[in-house]
Amino acid sequence: MGEFKAYRIREIEKKAVARFEELSLEDLDKGEVVIRVAYSSVNYKDALAATGAGKIIRRFPCVGGIDLSGTVTESADARFSRGDAVICTSYDLGVAHDGGYAEYARVPADWVVPMPKGMNLFEAMALGTAGYTAGLAIDVLSRLGYRVVALTGKENVADYLEGLGAKEVMSRKSLDLSKIKPLDKATWAGAVDNLGGEVLAWMASTMMPGGTIASIGLAASMNLNTSVAPFILRGVSLLGIDSGATPMPQRREVWRRLAGDMRPAHLKEITRTIPFDELPQAFDGLLKGAARGRIVVDLAA
Repeated sequence: MGEFKAYRIREIEKKAVARFEELSLEDLDKGEVVIRVAYSSVNYKDALAATGAGKIIRRFPCVGGIDLSGTVTESADARFSRGDAVICTSYDLGVAHDGGYAEYARVPADWVVPMPKGMNLFEAMALGTAGYTAGLAIDVLSRLGYRVVALTGKENVADYLEGLGAKEVMSRKSLDLSKIKPLDKATWAGAVDNLGGEVLAWMASTMMPGGTIASIGLAASMNLNTSVAPFILRGVSLLGIDSGATPMPQRREVWRRLAGDMRPAHLKEITRTIPFDELPQAFDGLLKGAARGRIVVDLAA
C-alpha cells in the first residue's frame, strides 16, 4: 500500500493547525483492523477540533474525524474479514487516535461495528455520531407516537422541521430564559436537549410529572443552574447520554435499530455530501450555526 491523503491536525505555536498530508499505513496509530474509508461526516466536535475553537484534540498530531464507515482490507482479529462493511465511531477516534478523515484508518477491533442489515456505507455516515447519539436518546419520537415540538434558534426553518415530523416549531427567542421558575407549567412528557445551560434548566422546569430529559450536548453551555424542584416534586429524570464509551452490545443494538425501526424517514433530505477536498470549508459554517442537517464527507470519490 502506498501513500494516501489524510486531514491531520498538528499543534504549531500552541495552536491547532489542520491540513491535508500524504501518509502511509505505518504513520497511523496501531490497531487490529485496517479500513478503506468510504465516508466520514462533519460533527460539531470535528469543527472544534480542526479549528482549535475547542480543546478537543488530546494528542498531536492526529488525523481528525470522529466517525467513519468503510470496508475492511486487513484484520488481525477473527471477528472481521477482508471485504466486511463496518462502522467506527466514538472512543478516541479523531481526538487521541487517528480518525476518519483519511482514505485509510487503522483501529482497535473492539471499536468496530459490523454494518447492520438494511444499511449501507453512505447511510451509516448520514447518521454518523450525531445520529447514533440521537438513537441512544430515542430521537425519533414522532414515529413512536409522540407529538413532537421542535425548539430552534434559526429563522425560517419551520417548514424544514415540520417536514421532518415536528407538529409545532418554537423559537428560542420566545423564551424568557432570564426568569426561569423552579417549576413552570407542566408541558413536556419527554425532551432531548443538545444545548445545555439555560435551555436545559427551562426544560427541567416545564416537564410533566414523570417526564424524562435526555441530555446529549452542550452547544450553548456546559453549565446547568436549576433547582431540585422538578426532580423531587414531579419525579423528572435527567439522563446523560454518553455516545463515546457505550458498551459494544448496546452500540450494535442501537445501530441495528437505526437500520430498522428507528431509521429516519428523511435521511437523504437532511444530508449534504461534500468531496474530501472541500472538508476545511465545512467547519466555519457549522461553528456559526449556519449549517443545516448532516454533512457527509465522500472519501471514495
